[in-house]
Amino acid sequence: MRTVFVIDPGKKIRLMITYPQTTGRNFDEILRVIDSLQLTDAHKVATPVNWKQGEDVIIVPAVSDDEARQRFPGGWRALKPYLRLTPQPK
Repeated sequence: MRTVFVIDPGKKIRLMITYPQTTGRNFDEILRVIDSLQLTDAHKVATPVNWKQGEDVIIVPAVSDDEARQRFPGGWRALKPYLRLTPQPK
């Protein structure tokens, strides 16, 4: 087995992916996860499955609508009260 670890600057393990020894690692997925983690840390958003740079992100439910109005002045699309999509912050 081979395991990939992503460790943040605070020395916290943020990701572990274990691959069989006979299977190559997916570096595109590893880079996608790192981009997602950095975006999430900076902007209080989550990324949906198969998210790619530039696509819409999810405003985390812990962010109130009032705070979201300040953080995301361009607005959002609410699919459910807890599922608010907004363009990826820069």
